[in-house]
Amino acid sequence: MSRGNQRERDRERAQARAGHKPKNSKDDGLTPEQRRDRDAKALQEKAARKAAQAAVGGNNAGGGGKNNKK
Repeated sequence: MSRGNQRERDRERAQARAGHKPKNSKDDGLTPEQRRDRDAKALQEKAARKAAQAAVGGNNAGGGGKNNKK
């Protein structure tokens, strides 16, 4: 049994499908330095939110794991 041109047809179909989907690539128009600054700012904001939650929430600040031994 030979597959004939199935492989080539499958490649063409895959390329056609990939061409219609927008790729989630790093082409956001930012330089690496700008991207680094943006990510650092986002991490700082996340840490500040977590610290605020820890101050308000008390002991259970995201540590809801199973290893809570007393």
